[in-house]
Amino acid sequence: MAEQRWTAIVAEDEPLLRQELLDRLAEAWPELEVLAACEDGASAVEALAEHQPDVAFLDIRMPGLTGLEVAASAGDTSPRTQIVFVTAYDQHAVAAFEHGAIDYLLKPIAPERLAATVQRLQARSGDAQAVATLLQRLGDAVLPRASEAPPLTWLTASAGKETRLVLVDDVAYFRADNKYTTVVTTDGEALLRTSIRDLLGMLDPAHFKQIHRSTIVNLRAIAGITRDDSGRGVVRLKSRPETLAVSQPFMALFRNM
Repeated sequence: MAEQRWTAIVAEDEPLLRQELLDRLAEAWPELEVLAACEDGASAVEALAEHQPDVAFLDIRMPGLTGLEVAASAGDTSPRTQIVFVTAYDQHAVAAFEHGAIDYLLKPIAPERLAATVQRLQARSGDAQAVATLLQRLGDAVLPRASEAPPLTWLTASAGKETRLVLVDDVAYFRADNKYTTVVTTDGEALLRTSIRDLLGMLDPAHFKQIHRSTIVNLRAIAGITRDDSGRGVVRLKSRPETLAVSQPFMALFRNM
């Protein structure tokens, strides 16, 4: 009988820590094929849907989508994937992870701890319900915001030669524009000299959600969401005539809307 081929994705926003995890995995599990090394939650969601790997190693704190949100999306897009969270939290905080099918690795990653995780992964299969259970157990005390700074209230954006002060609550959505971001409000558009990836970490995650690699929407600006036969979604806005595409992997984040 042929030996099982194991595949994985890795998601860690810090380049040095991402490379360290890749190096540790290569030592502890040489047969593992890493199909994608992602630098943020959005790319991890897309990689899960595209590759449907056996295992996903997810940093909990990432700009925009957290590792928990990425894991939640796997319930729809890649339910057989086993989840391993990578965290810097102390033993008290990670008590919430101490059950069944969810594993975790503490930073810095100890070789013997990773070896034990590999053995457990090889001995069991994925359990999407375990992620849902974990999400219920974790609260704000265990998962504080990645940034201690309060979310943005105002933005300074340019429209031609004019500089505008834009109230974040007035933004309908943000759209990636090369290295910059277009800010779209009821009154029009302006350009923000910040990438959409950097912007994600500054916005209030309770009100702003990424719905596509290139789009962040203000949940309060949404009039409705519909899903087509392929699983992709379309957002209708309250105060803008255009609609916004929701890529299929991100639809899982709107399951309860």
